[in-house]
Amino acid sequence: MRKNKKSSRIPSGAPTLTQKDFASDQDVRWCPGCGDYSILAQTRRIMPELGVPKENIVFISGIGCSSRFPYYMNTYGFHTIHGRAPTIASGVKMANPDLSVWVITGDGDALSIGGNHFIHLMRRNFDINVLLFNNRIYGLTKGQYSPTSEQGKQTKSTPLGSLETPFNPISLALASGATFVARSLDTDSHHLQSTIKAAFEHKGTSFIEIYQDCIIFNRDAFKQYTDKSTKSENTVHLEHGEPLVFGKEGEKGIRLNGFLPEVTTATNGTEAEANLIVHDQYAENTTLANFLARMSDMPEMPHPIGIFRSVHHPCYEELMTQQIAWAKQQRGPGEIDALLNAGDTWVVP
Repeated sequence: MRKNKKSSRIPSGAPTLTQKDFASDQDVRWCPGCGDYSILAQTRRIMPELGVPKENIVFISGIGCSSRFPYYMNTYGFHTIHGRAPTIASGVKMANPDLSVWVITGDGDALSIGGNHFIHLMRRNFDINVLLFNNRIYGLTKGQYSPTSEQGKQTKSTPLGSLETPFNPISLALASGATFVARSLDTDSHHLQSTIKAAFEHKGTSFIEIYQDCIIFNRDAFKQYTDKSTKSENTVHLEHGEPLVFGKEGEKGIRLNGFLPEVTTATNGTEAEANLIVHDQYAENTTLANFLARMSDMPEMPHPIGIFRSVHHPCYEELMTQQIAWAKQQRGPGEIDALLNAGDTWVVP
């Protein structure tokens, strides 16, 4: 089967939880109007639907505004060090594979100092959920350019404009072998909830890039994708098995012209509609997903929103458990003293 969903983990007779049960007693300390509030609210709302007791959930973060998230969830959590949340999360999952592990990170935390840890988490395919808050700026340190800031961006650390080509988080995740890759918006509560739930149901590493507004240092960075008057012309929603159409009346579509996408009309029953690209999120080959990811770098094309890829590969912790069981069967359980005294040893006087 293409979908490999997790089974319910609610113990028999366990109390029914609500979103209030997942709210901690800590005051939320983000700037008024910050997109982080919406992401927190949608995460709390879907938690009771996941079928996991609170004591089996762990939120792990690095450094940045987004990384205060674990304080505000009434679950277990770690506020760790810059860029290392994927490493800590991997260790937690290895030690206790039954836990539901979530990584909360930002574009700076994950893709700059944490870039190496990020790509290896993607390729190892732990059953971990990663929410990357992308506001294209360093907000906590007061407005420096980040790995996703657009070229030419003027900030406190690039007063004449950034010279660097920004990372495309979706492309990076796909290139690293991620088995579930999606994009959502902080302002679209329904879509964000459904995407987070789909990420949880995926068996393997799930990655969601969330366009999130930093109202103080990079306000309206994604306005063309979130404003009611412009979003229909600037976004295309990915639906498995459906053609890529957008526009206020769904009158535009995307077809392939050679190796490049182009916008065409999408009138029902026309030859133009028959040539539209049809989305397949379950395709093992990443050609289509990569194609869609690169559309985000083309100013003339709409930004894809939704699930780019969802495929099933073996999880690292499952392979590790199988390997340990095989080693015990072949070599016995082993003894720690024998291990410590194996090979060359010496005494330091």
